Amino acid sequence: MSQPASIPVTGASAAPSVPVAQAAPVALVTPEQTEAPAPPTAAELLDFVRQTAADTELIASLPLDPEGRTWVRLEGPAGSEAWLIGWPPGTGTGWHDHAESHGAFATASGELKENSLSVRLPASGWKTLELKDGVDRERQLGPGQGRAFGKHHVHEVLNESVAEHVVSVHAYYPPLPLMRRFSRSGAVLRLEQVERPEDWQ
Repeated sequence: MSQPASIPVTGASAAPSVPVAQAAPVALVTPEQTEAPAPPTAAELLDFVRQTAADTELIASLPLDPEGRTWVRLEGPAGSEAWLIGWPPGTGTGWHDHAESHGAFATASGELKENSLSVRLPASGWKTLELKDGVDRERQLGPGQGRAFGKHHVHEVLNESVAEHVVSVHAYYPPLPLMRRFSRSGAVLRLEQVERPEDWQ
């Protein structure tokens, strides 16, 4: 690379013989002017989990355990919480909800079954509820299929295969403050445990 030509200067007040570009003024942004990104909607989380589930390299990187579920935390959009989860044959979550978080999940490989309730449970103040007829919903989610859900969504997710691992992607906003776990006997749903983030890190 050639060296730039020197500009002769004859005195302290001499100006350069070439024009000098003026720097553009810089606008200063105060903290009050910065806006946080809008919280992701359940539909946007569904788009995210579907796109992530299609990332074959990421899906293949998840270590799988023949005995229990495995998981890796991912960076979700706009401050959401996301997880890549591996499900050995015959495993499931049990009945639970996600408190004040909405979310979405999608299957990357294999097939998951979701059993859910089409009823919103009271946020607190109960230990046992009797469910009405007609509140049960069931869906099968194969590769690339997913679903979004709102706050207080109660469900269980299962890998009913006897031989095949399943891998799925899940996202929640706001990041899960807690999960309530339930047991079920017929129409009777019982609150068994409240888990907080430190329990599953």
